[in-house]
Amino acid sequence: MITLYSAATPNGHKISIALEELALPYTLKVLDLGKKEQKEPAFLALNPNGRIPAIIDHAADDFVVFESGAILLYLAEKTGKLMPTDARGRSQVVQWLMFQMAGVGPMMGQANVFYRYFPEKIQPAIDRYQGEVRRLFGVMDGHLATHEFLAGDYSFADIAHWPWINAHEWSGVALDELPNLRRWLEQIRARPAVLRGMERPASLMKPGVESSANQVAKEKFVAAARNMLQTGGAAADAGD
Repeated sequence: MITLYSAATPNGHKISIALEELALPYTLKVLDLGKKEQKEPAFLALNPNGRIPAIIDHAADDFVVFESGAILLYLAEKTGKLMPTDARGRSQVVQWLMFQMAGVGPMMGQANVFYRYFPEKIQPAIDRYQGEVRRLFGVMDGHLATHEFLAGDYSFADIAHWPWINAHEWSGVALDELPNLRRWLEQIRARPAVLRGMERPASLMKPGVESSANQVAKEKFVAAARNMLQTGGAAADAGD
């Protein structure tokens, strides 16, 4: 059994999707990021960085793993699934995993900060981060023109990217001119395990949905993220 400490963010959903795909039994502990539960002593004892997600593997003497990329690698080694066993295949997955960890996640996170959360609009910063997100999306679109998935078969490379790309509208970046990336996005969205993972926990904000309830959810999320910024927290994702 695994305990997952998470929240409804792209980094959190990476791990819930992975656990659903692997069919590993787990208990979900949802942290309220707006209340800074990720900074409380009990959680800091698991992850001194105070960010979600983190897991405890109770089948391995309560071994704790934090950082979403590290958790995916740990699950790959634990199960032997969603990661090739040969050196070249494994390297391809890890390369794209690092692409997400070092590029897509941080750049989208900063785009979110300046486009959504900052109380004042600093247009050069918005342009810089949205432009870099578009460039990274273009890299993926070009690769996916000749590949069904990012690294051979469906793998942790795809799982790492998908929740972030699915939230592209929140960063203010469209996929209109990226047909291969849109095809990949929709293809993975159709997977039952992905749908289950996105509900653990479910986000109150629904991409592409225009409703009064969704607008209220967006406003509450922005207010909480802005508060974290103003009080010294990391609001880009409040995850790793």
